[in-house]
Amino acid sequence: MVKAVFFDWFNTLAHYDPPREELQSQALREFNINISPVQLLPGILVADREYFEENTVNPVRQRSPEDQAKVFTRYQKTVLEQAGSDISPEPETLLKIMTRVQQLAEKISFVLFDDVLPTLKILKQQNLVMGLLTNLDSDMKPICLQLGLEPYLNFIITSGEVGSDKPHPPIFQGALRQAGVDAAAAVHVGDQYQTDVIGARGVGITPVLLDRYQLSPEVDDCPKISSLTELIEYLDLDVS
Repeated sequence: MVKAVFFDWFNTLAHYDPPREELQSQALREFNINISPVQLLPGILVADREYFEENTVNPVRQRSPEDQAKVFTRYQKTVLEQAGSDISPEPETLLKIMTRVQQLAEKISFVLFDDVLPTLKILKQQNLVMGLLTNLDSDMKPICLQLGLEPYLNFIITSGEVGSDKPHPPIFQGALRQAGVDAAAAVHVGDQYQTDVIGARGVGITPVLLDRYQLSPEVDDCPKISSLTELIEYLDLDVS
């Protein structure tokens, strides 16, 4: 019987406002590359997945500046290739584009997906313990309070607090301790296979992959949902 549900943050509960594809498109225009935000979104999501997978093997923030530059250059190259662009800027230009995107993102904020609060409300009514697990190392309490998540989350665990990112065990083990449940009674919902699915499964927690953008058709070894509302059906909750 499921007693606790843990959630990833980015692209699970929340996304950026303004959307990153708009910032990416703006940055590219400054370098005379015109690609619409709609065209850029798939590439950003693919580049994200590649970045997260690489980060699980060797954390990018722990690498030398030169190696970090290579990672960010590959990120931008993937975005352009996935958008179908036949423009291939030099590595130096790709790095400048990435830097500009990061500058534009300094004032970016988070907003919740429309399905988040309705789903959490139902889970709360079922007396499930709920926690947020994120690889962000900043204090998440103010933003969760601002977005209306505070009444639903029993706890928040960041990688900064435990000194380890997902998919490594400490952040998941910390969630189990906070929830006061065995791993067999917990479910973790996230959008990244390597960090969320592999990480949760590694400590015995049941993983559920949230594939909002249908990026993981090949994944068939774990429960998969396309919206958070589908979690209610997966958990077989009586909401009548």
